[in-house]
Amino acid sequence: MTDPVLYVGLMMVVIWALGVKYHDASLVDRVWGLGFVLAMLGYLRQAPHTDLRATVTFVCVAVWGIRLSWHLHRRNSGHGEDARYTAMRNKIGPSFVWKSFFRVNLLQAIILLIVSSPLGVIAQGGGDPFPTPFDIAGLLLFAIGLMFEVVGDAQLKRFKADPQNRGQVLRSGLWGLTRHPNYFGDSLLWWGFGIIGLSCPGGIWAMIGPALMSFLLRRVSGVTLLEADLIKRKPGYDRYVAEVPAFWPRLLPSRANKE
Repeated sequence: MTDPVLYVGLMMVVIWALGVKYHDASLVDRVWGLGFVLAMLGYLRQAPHTDLRATVTFVCVAVWGIRLSWHLHRRNSGHGEDARYTAMRNKIGPSFVWKSFFRVNLLQAIILLIVSSPLGVIAQGGGDPFPTPFDIAGLLLFAIGLMFEVVGDAQLKRFKADPQNRGQVLRSGLWGLTRHPNYFGDSLLWWGFGIIGLSCPGGIWAMIGPALMSFLLRRVSGVTLLEADLIKRKPGYDRYVAEVPAFWPRLLPSRANKE
């Protein structure tokens, strides 16, 4: 377990130092995806050998993690510190410089390592030869989840790029099925990794990561925190909340859309 802890820990120390230098604690969000790539590298380094299942999983983690970090970097670059971290900074005062390491970076490192539990199980190898039914089902969920993230992000970016949509709520495409297609996709692909882990010895432990990720996205740092702000500043968002599910996509049109 020492290698993934070391890799993720060093990354968080570096990003904390950069956050102090540039007065931007939210830099940590941009490396969230890369942290899982480093964690998987750490798990693979301490594994007795690397089998095909672990290799395929690493490719999936790298594709997801690098894309997510690059997307967040492009989206947030030049916009300064995220308002959530600024509010925390103002509340804590000058000691935020040091406390932010424990309350932001260290906390995220711990969460990241717990969420990465299926990667550790898969990296250790063993179990039935790849691909098993669990592998196929898990990779399918990963693909669907990644699609929701990529397409959802692209649709939102295109919507925001049109000046006529300023202050409006995106209700078409995937955003007409769920209010948070990117969060849903993130949760789904991690359940995919968890199911792949069921092909390995001790696979039940692989369920801890996706369960925690889903809880955080649905109840803590994802939907709940974001929507508290959106309802206040976006006209019509309360109606959007009433008509479109928060997380699980609605496959049938609502009665409101039929009328």
